Amino acid sequence: MGLALVMIVRDEARGVARALESARAIVDQMIVLDTGSVDDTPAIARALGARVGTFAWRDDFSAARNAALDLSDADWNLVLDGDEWLAGDLSALAALPPPDGGQGFVGHLCVASQTMIGDEIEWARSWIPRLLPRGVRYEGRVHEQPVSDLPGRRVEAEIRHDGYLAEQLARKAGRNEALLLAELQAQPDDPYLWFQLGKEYQVREAPPQAAHCFTQALRLCPSDAAYRHALVVRALGAFKAAEQFDLALGLADGEFANWQASPDFFFALGDLYLEGAARNPDAAVADFLPMVEFAWKKCLEIGERPDLDGAVRGRGGHLAAHNLAVFYESLGQAAQAAEYAALAARLRAVS
Repeated sequence: MGLALVMIVRDEARGVARALESARAIVDQMIVLDTGSVDDTPAIARALGARVGTFAWRDDFSAARNAALDLSDADWNLVLDGDEWLAGDLSALAALPPPDGGQGFVGHLCVASQTMIGDEIEWARSWIPRLLPRGVRYEGRVHEQPVSDLPGRRVEAEIRHDGYLAEQLARKAGRNEALLLAELQAQPDDPYLWFQLGKEYQVREAPPQAAHCFTQALRLCPSDAAYRHALVVRALGAFKAAEQFDLALGLADGEFANWQASPDFFFALGDLYLEGAARNPDAAVADFLPMVEFAWKKCLEIGERPDLDGAVRGRGGHLAAHNLAVFYESLGQAAQAAEYAALAARLRAVS
C-alpha cells in the first residue's frame, strides 16, 4: 500500500475533520490513534473513514506516535497533528516512489504555523520530518524526532498549523513545558531541547525564561544545525524582550556574517537597533537609527526566503516595508513614509 495518513489526537474535535479532509484525496488509508479524548474526536474520525485506535497516554509522544505507526502497513506514512492540515500543491505526495530499491528517504515538509505579528496573523515556516518510509520510528518524550540512517529530503508540500494561537495554547498550557523539563533532566546538554523549551516560553510571553533557554541552546548548538537560523532570530527577539540588550547586540555582531541572505535576521536587527535608539537617545541619530533604516531596507533587498527554517512570511516584504513607513513617519519624512506604505500594501496583496 502506498501512503497512509497517521495521526495521534486528543480532544481535537475542532480540527480533526479539517486534517482528514485535507489529506483524503492523496492517501490510501487514514489512521487516527486517540489518546484519551472526552469530546467527539473519535466519532468524527470514524465518520470520515479513518481507522481509529486507542492508546493510554503516558506522557511520551514517541510511544504514541510509534503505536500509531504500528497500525500502518503503508510504504509511506504522513504524520499530522489535530491542529494541522495540508494546503496547496500536493502533487509531490501523490507521486511518491517506492521507498525500497535505493529510493528511501525521510521527507521534510514545510510546517507553516500561524503566529501573531502585532495585530496580524502571519506564517512562520519550519522544515520538519513528517514523511516516513515504512519501519521508521520516533524517539523523544516531546518534540520527538524520527530515527533513521536514511537521508533527509525536502518534499514540496505544506502543512499548516494553528496551535500557536492563544486559544489553542491555553488548552495545552504547561504540558510541553513539563515534558521538556523532564527530558532536560536526563539530557541537560541537548541544544534542541533547550531551543524547544525557549520557543515554548516565547510563545507564552515569558521573555526571561525564553532568553535563558536560548542562551543554553546557543552555547550547545552546532553552527550547522538545521534549526540554527530559527534559534538565532528567536534569541534576538527574546533577549530584547527580556531587556538583555548587551547580550542581544553581542549575538547580532557574532552572527552578522552568517545571515547575509536572511530577511528574518535583518528584520530582528532593525527591531533591536530601534530599541537601542530608545535606550540611548543621545546616540540615536548618529549610531542607531541609520542601522534601523539599513536593516529593514536590507530585508527588502533580500526578499522573502521561505526556505530558511523559522522564516516568517512578510519579513522580506510587506512587514519590512510597513516598518519603514512607520519609521519615516516618526522622523517627519512624509514622502518616504507614503512611498513605503504604498509598497507594503502592494506586497501584502501578492503575498
